Amino acid sequence: MPTRSGPKGSSRNIFDLGHVQSPTFCEPLVRKKCHAEALAEAGCCHFIITQTLKLSLSGLFAPEDLPAAEAPPAYRVLARKYRPTTFDQLIGQEAMVRTLSNAIEAGRLPHAWMLTGVRGIGKTTTARIIARALNCTGVDGKGGATITPCGQCDACRTIMEDRHVDVMELDAASRTGVEDMREIIDGVRYGPVSARYKIYILDEVHMLSKNAFNALLKTLEEPPPHTKFIFATTEIRKVPVTVLSRCQRFDLRRIESDELAMHFAKISEWEGAKADTEALKMIAHAADGSVRDGLSLLDQAIARGNGVVAADDVKDMLGLADRGQSIGLCRQLLRGQVADALGSFGTMLQAGCDPLQVLQDMADLVHLLTRGQVIPEFARDESLAEYDRALLTDVSDIKIPALARAWQILLKGITEVQAAAHPAQAAEMVLIRLAYASDLPTPGDLVRKLRDSGAGTTAQGSGDTGGGGGNAPRAKLALGGGGSVVAVAAPQVVAQMQPMNYREIVALFSEKREAGLHAVLYGQAHLVRCEQGLLELRVGEQAPANFAGRVGQCLTEWTGQRWVVSVSSAQGEPSLAEEARAAEAARHERARNHPLMQAVFVAFPDAKMTALRQRVVVAVAASDDAAPASDGDTLLNDGEDL
Repeated sequence: MPTRSGPKGSSRNIFDLGHVQSPTFCEPLVRKKCHAEALAEAGCCHFIITQTLKLSLSGLFAPEDLPAAEAPPAYRVLARKYRPTTFDQLIGQEAMVRTLSNAIEAGRLPHAWMLTGVRGIGKTTTARIIARALNCTGVDGKGGATITPCGQCDACRTIMEDRHVDVMELDAASRTGVEDMREIIDGVRYGPVSARYKIYILDEVHMLSKNAFNALLKTLEEPPPHTKFIFATTEIRKVPVTVLSRCQRFDLRRIESDELAMHFAKISEWEGAKADTEALKMIAHAADGSVRDGLSLLDQAIARGNGVVAADDVKDMLGLADRGQSIGLCRQLLRGQVADALGSFGTMLQAGCDPLQVLQDMADLVHLLTRGQVIPEFARDESLAEYDRALLTDVSDIKIPALARAWQILLKGITEVQAAAHPAQAAEMVLIRLAYASDLPTPGDLVRKLRDSGAGTTAQGSGDTGGGGGNAPRAKLALGGGGSVVAVAAPQVVAQMQPMNYREIVALFSEKREAGLHAVLYGQAHLVRCEQGLLELRVGEQAPANFAGRVGQCLTEWTGQRWVVSVSSAQGEPSLAEEARAAEAARHERARNHPLMQAVFVAFPDAKMTALRQRVVVAVAASDDAAPASDGDTLLNDGEDL
C-alpha cells in the first residue's frame, strides 16, 4: 500500500522491529502496523488495532510458536501463602478465638475491637477473619454471621481478595491526620452497599495523631449499628485510654517455640522440603514468637538448601554458634578456666559467630541452669536436647548465687557490647570477668569464713601472694587468687542467740522495736513452716507488699545467719493473736465453771463477769527454812489456779 511518507524509515509511523534480517519478511507486518497506527490516529476504536495486531502476529508466527496467553503465577512467600483464613487455622491464640467464637454465636458483637501484640502473630489476619465471619452469607446466600466462614460466597471471596467495597483496610501510619478521620466519620453515616456490616480495619492505629484520635472519639463511642471498627497495633501504650475504653481489647500472645516448630514442620511437608527437627527448632527460637518472622526464615532456608533445611545451613544463615561450642564455653567459664574459654571464644569468632550472639547464648544457658537448680524435674524433661541435659548434669554443683551473679554480669555485658566500638574486645572482657567471678564466694560464705577465722586474725606480712600463708584471712579468696593483697584484720563476729521457734522470732521483733512488723507477725501471720534459716507464713491482704523481704532482712541482720522468708497460700496454724484469744476464752470458761463463781451467780442472778485478772499472792515464810514463792505464782482466794 503506497504511503505519503518519504524513503523507508523516514516516517514517524514506522517502528523498528529489532534484529530481523529479512526485509521482505518484515514488510507485511510493517505495513499492517502502519495501517493500524493510521487507523488509531484517525480515531478508530481499540478493537480494530487489536485485531490488526493479532492478524499481523498470526501471519508472522505459526500457532505453536505464539507466546502463552497467560504468564505463570507469581511466587508468593510462605507468610502470605499459608495465611490463616478461618479461626481454626490460627495457632497459639486459643483464648481469643474462644471469646470471639462465643460472641459471634451469641450475637454479642461489640462495635470496636482492639488487637494488640508483637509483630507477625496474626493481628491483621484476625481482623480479616472477623470481617469475613460477620459478612458471610453462606453458599446459598441466606446465612448469617458465623464463626466458620464458607469461603465461597461473594463476600468471603472479595474480602479475601481485598476488594470488598464495604470492608476498608486503612494504614494509620500513612493516614494520620484529622482529614483522614473525617472521611471515616462522613462514611459511617451511610449503610453498606452489599455486605451486612461496613467494617473499618485500621492497622498500626497508634500512629494516629492526637487530634485524629480526638476526632474519632465520638463516632467510636456511638457508631451506627451497621458499622464495626477493628484496630490493630503493636504499641498499645501509645493508644489513648479514651480510645481503649471504647474497644474490646485482645492481647495476642507470642507463639511458643515448640508450637512454632511443629507448624513449620507441616509447612515444610506441604512445600515438599526436607527439614531437620533441629533446624526447625533454631528457626522457631530465632522467630521470637512471631509466625511471620519464622516463615520468612523458613522460606530463606528452603531456598538456601534447595529444598533441604539442614541445621548447619540454618546456623550459617542466622550467624549462630554451634550449640556444642556454646555449651563448652559456658562450662569453661563457670569452672573459671579463663585460658580455655578465650581459646574457644576465638575459635567461634573465626567461624563467623557474632560476639553479641555468643553472650546471648551464654545468658540462655545460665537461665537454663538456673531453672534446673530451682526445678529438679526440669533436667529430666524429654523436650530438652541431649546436650542440654548433659550440661545440667555436668555443672549441677554450680549453685543459685553463682548463677545469679553470672546472669547479672551477662546482662550488663550485653549492653556494653551493643555500645562498644569493638564488640569482640568488649565481649572478651565480659567473658574474663565472668570466669574470674566464678571463684568469688557468696556473701553468706564470706560471713561464715570470717566467723570461722576468729576475732583479731591479722595478716603475717604484706608480701603474701596468691599461695598465701595459713594465717591470712579467708576473705582473700574473694579476689580470685593469684595477686598480692594487703590483708586486714577480720572483723570480730559476735555470736548471737538464734531464735528456736516462731514465738521467739516474734519476741525478737518486739525487742528490736520493729512495731509494724511485730504487729503483722503477731496478729495476721499464720505459721506454715519454721526451721533454722527458713520461715514460711501466710499473711492477710493488709500486710505490706515487701513484708517477707523486710522480715528476712531483719532476721539476717540480727542473727548473723541468712534467713529465707516466703509467703505461702497454705492454711497454716492460727496466728498468735488468735491463740491468745482462744486461751483467754478458755480461762473465762474455766472461771465461769468454778464453784466460787457459780455461787456468786446464784447469789447475784444479774451479775456478769466482765474481766478476769490474776491475783498474785505473796506467801510469808513461817521460818527461814521456808522457800519463798516463785515469781509469777498466781493463786485464787481458795488456792486454785485458773
